[in-house]
Amino acid sequence: MDDAPLDVISARGDLRAPNNLESFWMPFTANRSFKAAPRLYASAKGMYYTTVDGRQVLDGTAGLWCVNAGHCHPKIVQAIQDQAAEMDYAPSFQMGHPKAFELASRVAQLLPGDLDHVFFAAGGGSEAVDSALKIALAYQRQIGQGTRTRLIGRERGYHGTGFGGISVGGMVANRRTFGTMLSGVDHIRHTHDLARNAYSRGLPQHGFELADDLERLVALHDASTIAAVIVEPVAGSTGVLMPPKGYLQRLREICDKHGILLIFDEVITGFGRLGTSFAADYFGVQPDMVTMAKGLTNAAVPAGAVGVRKHIYDAFMTGPEHMIELFHGYTYSAHPLAMAAGLATLDVYREEGLFERVAELAPYWEQALHSLKGTRHVIDIRNLGLIGAVELEPIAGRPTARAYDLFIKCFQKGVGIRTTGDIVALSPPFIIEKSEIDRLVETMRETLQTLD
Repeated sequence: MDDAPLDVISARGDLRAPNNLESFWMPFTANRSFKAAPRLYASAKGMYYTTVDGRQVLDGTAGLWCVNAGHCHPKIVQAIQDQAAEMDYAPSFQMGHPKAFELASRVAQLLPGDLDHVFFAAGGGSEAVDSALKIALAYQRQIGQGTRTRLIGRERGYHGTGFGGISVGGMVANRRTFGTMLSGVDHIRHTHDLARNAYSRGLPQHGFELADDLERLVALHDASTIAAVIVEPVAGSTGVLMPPKGYLQRLREICDKHGILLIFDEVITGFGRLGTSFAADYFGVQPDMVTMAKGLTNAAVPAGAVGVRKHIYDAFMTGPEHMIELFHGYTYSAHPLAMAAGLATLDVYREEGLFERVAELAPYWEQALHSLKGTRHVIDIRNLGLIGAVELEPIAGRPTARAYDLFIKCFQKGVGIRTTGDIVALSPPFIIEKSEIDRLVETMRETLQTLD
């Protein structure tokens, strides 16, 4: 990027570049490092961002796992524009609008089994997770199991940044500075096992037995105190951890045995990332609830949702009909612009066969990623669907530094990647071409060879 200060860039006529970066406290960002050498996008189209100085950057991460159909898809853009002109906002408390019901119905048709009701959150995955946790607690009380107040997450899990999400989540940096969080939460062990599963293609062979860690917590707390277990079918933000073969099926068996709800956090895997509508389909496991966001609207308008099974919804539909059944919701639940974006997004997925395209590309994606085996600093490679991870050996005493250096140098070469710790996480839009997969991988290979 041009090394000139941003006020100089602005003065010479590039009005898209701000002349003051200080006011914005950026999330999940090394603010001082960024503001010393900012990376600013001005526009996006298809597979590419364009920076304020006119360079194109291949998007290897679909934004933040979310722009599945590519950037600024004309059909989605048009739907949002039309909706904004027709009706900008409508409340969902005691009122409604048609697109909310239409999108809920269409999402329910994509969900597996009898997950046939959809609760719309606002903002995205964090609100969807908190909604699911509250529904789980309320459901147990509704059916006379009010002692079931404990929530179980998993070490290294990521479930957003609300207090509910960080409580059941298990990423240390997201938790350590925020006090005691929610009480009555415990965690099963994570499944990352480099010693036995390094360079797995698809699902790891070893670790099925780690699901039995839930039995340990049942023995410790008693099943009568546990409301729900929440896991990501594929753990994304922690570094792309695949479930061992049979692991999710075993979790389902244990939850059924003890009357515990099983929640799949599919904020990342929902809407085609594995080549199926949801990861639950891919693994053949029926959860009791599914959280979703990101791909729901192709990230064009923030939105989150929870899919729930019929018996959960029905349990609340008792008592006087004029009474509110669930005292939960958001000002922006089922926002009209989000609903319009969601409907157009589902149309695009279907009309362009994008879920099927992921399944077709997955073998090529796997082969390309695993060609990095033996590249300098690489200690593991993982893949499933159109998700990948390249784990790097950390620099002694400087964790995350090597991956961050790779991220910066790849950006300078026109390729966008995402890092978490010393792991590179990859999740391109579904429209990526094989030649672009090659470019993504070759840029990483060339750059890794130059790193200390």
